Amino acid sequence: MSLVVDDSCVESLPAISSQHNDWIIQRAIALLEQRIFKAGPFLSQPQAVKDYLRLKLVAEPNEVFAIVFMNSQHRVLAYEPMFRGTLDSSAVYPRVVVQRALELNAGAVIFAHQHPSGSTEPSSADRHLTERLRAALSLIDVRVLDHIIVGQGTPFSFAEAGLM
Repeated sequence: MSLVVDDSCVESLPAISSQHNDWIIQRAIALLEQRIFKAGPFLSQPQAVKDYLRLKLVAEPNEVFAIVFMNSQHRVLAYEPMFRGTLDSSAVYPRVVVQRALELNAGAVIFAHQHPSGSTEPSSADRHLTERLRAALSLIDVRVLDHIIVGQGTPFSFAEAGLM
């Protein structure tokens, strides 16, 4: 943007300021559109999802509960490690998960966490948590597509095991 300033006319300053403000507003709108309509990758291959989550979580020394937030067409909006825990547990709060899903305007999610022990078998607490989160998110029409547990070897998929 280029502005021509006439130093001899002080009255032209409000017009210049208005033009500058209009330019800032237009740039802000363009940036917001890029953020809102940013097209992330589609998550259509379960093995690719498990591989990605394994790379993100396997090296963590303590349990991390992460969520992949997606729009209704399953394009990734964000991957976020939401909660960090200890060697064998992590406190996960459904209210926080619901709030973040609403903030991102998510239509679907995939949960993931790792077991630092290496075991990929879901515990009864893992199963219970998945159900609690699924119930909470269903109230706001967000689908839970899977819950992946990363450990040593092949990650465990709740969906592939028929637990979703």
